Amino acid sequence: MFRSLSLKRSFKTHLKTLIHCPQQPPPPPPPPSPVLFSSIRALSTASSPPSSSSDSELRKYLGYTALLAFCGVATYYSFPFPENAKHKKAQLFRYAPLPEDLHTVSNWSGTHEVQTRHFHQPENLKQLEELVKESNEKRVKLRPVGSGLSPNGIGLARGGMVNLALMDKVLEVDKEKKRVRVQAGIRVQQLVDEIKDYGITLQNFASIREQQIGGILQVGAHGTGAKLPPIDEQIISMKLVTPAKGTIELSKEKDPELFYLARCGLGGLGVVAEVIIQCVERQELVEHTTVSNLKDLKKNHKKMLSESKHVKYLYIPYTDTVVVVTCNPVSKWRGPPKFKPKHTTDEAMQDIRELYKESLKKYRARDITNKSSDSDEPNINEFSFTELRDKLLSLDPLNKDHVMKVNHAEAEFWRKSEGYRVGWSDDILGFDCGGQQWVSETCFPAGTLSKPSMKDLEYIEELKKLIETNELPAPAPIEQRWTARSQSPMSPASSSAEDDIFSWVGIIMYLPTMDARQRKEITEEFFHYRHLTQSQLWDKYSAYEHWAKIEVPKDKEELEALQARLKARFPVDAYNKARRELDPNRILSNNILEKLFPLSDTV
Repeated sequence: MFRSLSLKRSFKTHLKTLIHCPQQPPPPPPPPSPVLFSSIRALSTASSPPSSSSDSELRKYLGYTALLAFCGVATYYSFPFPENAKHKKAQLFRYAPLPEDLHTVSNWSGTHEVQTRHFHQPENLKQLEELVKESNEKRVKLRPVGSGLSPNGIGLARGGMVNLALMDKVLEVDKEKKRVRVQAGIRVQQLVDEIKDYGITLQNFASIREQQIGGILQVGAHGTGAKLPPIDEQIISMKLVTPAKGTIELSKEKDPELFYLARCGLGGLGVVAEVIIQCVERQELVEHTTVSNLKDLKKNHKKMLSESKHVKYLYIPYTDTVVVVTCNPVSKWRGPPKFKPKHTTDEAMQDIRELYKESLKKYRARDITNKSSDSDEPNINEFSFTELRDKLLSLDPLNKDHVMKVNHAEAEFWRKSEGYRVGWSDDILGFDCGGQQWVSETCFPAGTLSKPSMKDLEYIEELKKLIETNELPAPAPIEQRWTARSQSPMSPASSSAEDDIFSWVGIIMYLPTMDARQRKEITEEFFHYRHLTQSQLWDKYSAYEHWAKIEVPKDKEELEALQARLKARFPVDAYNKARRELDPNRILSNNILEKLFPLSDTV
């Protein structure tokens, strides 16, 4: 049984074991006619100089001509093409069959994948311990992988992986202390569903709910709210299965230094088997969505951060629109707000639906091979906003003018969607991120809760200017969130100052098509976008990428620069020392860890 992970066999469309096809040849020549051979005979009998060398030259060229004609005929009849072959798109790859025991494991966006023969799913702690011990003795890779949602595929390893999807139980609930002990393979949504009857829930949530608890903990994931820390701060103790020291229990009382290091350990110090989570009382929240702009936002920003339990800003490139979403507990005295929306859902969707119809008609007219009609299209009224945005972008994802139109339609959608929504925190605190995508998210200091630096809004101003100056086809949204500090030294939001706050900014490019060539072009454009932000903003604002979204450079000099930069921000020496002690054979490591945190010794 396989859960919460994309596991695909031989012929799936993302296999890396690919055989490159030659480029599609030009239309083949027609078969040579008898006239050609008559000409050849005529040439052979034509008058020529008396020298034998001239006869030899003539015979040589006649032979070349006959050979060419024969090759043309053989090619035409051996590799026939349909009449419309000239309209066919060239295929980039041809897939080779894989052995039955070789599987392809990819992340959710299909941007990273590996093939492996070793994918383990233990059902209990004893099986996990035996697996780790045996793998260490044989020096076989055993990389911990969660739900496979990390955009950079940080959990993937060709040599072998272990997934705890079958270790997904709630083991103990302490209602009085609001604490739960769970197996690390339990998914976030499953956990909150099982503990809500006890009147408790998690303190904060990321945008989605499908992550395994062990995975969301190890990469330093976060929700939003300047008073709320990243998710690793909710962990008060953990059980770690290590290759060298077996199963160890860590907490603030038991080996606190290793505990804080291992909370955001990137899967390199041990397999997280169990955790105890500090929960909070389950409560209803009021979500308030409004549309503003940067100028007005600056006036209220400090108040927004200090008074809102949860807050995020969504910026729409090439517009001055900022969508502000706040969530706060329902007032015990006033109750939920009484509010009647100004627009229905259909009215809010009107602009993007009309843009889709116009764009579809326009691009169909350009594509002479497209014979489909309106009746072939699904009912667009059945699509959500994010689904329709994906379909719109897929028509011309790298055309800046087209992307701008889509962004303006999105701004109008949000303007007509202003209002309130009331619900439980585990229902309200989520966000539809859209379809498959490339994403880069950075974290940087933004002052303190009592005195925000306003650097967070300055970052956005420079980012938007960068997009417009370079005419990037940047879709919406640029998402900005905040957290309090983390005491885990490997967290991008780590700090020793209790009042520090951090801003997290994510840029995005969607992959709304499965066409290999188009996805490659989008990927190249995204990395150009990301490189511009890196070169112009990261050092200036002390910004560091989210561990689940950091991409390893292929260029040697760029990689060395990244290694030095990470070493200046994080306790890399202490982390590597712990790796040597707990995983001396590096069975838990993978290419990302080896590149980012190289060890001097080799195995």
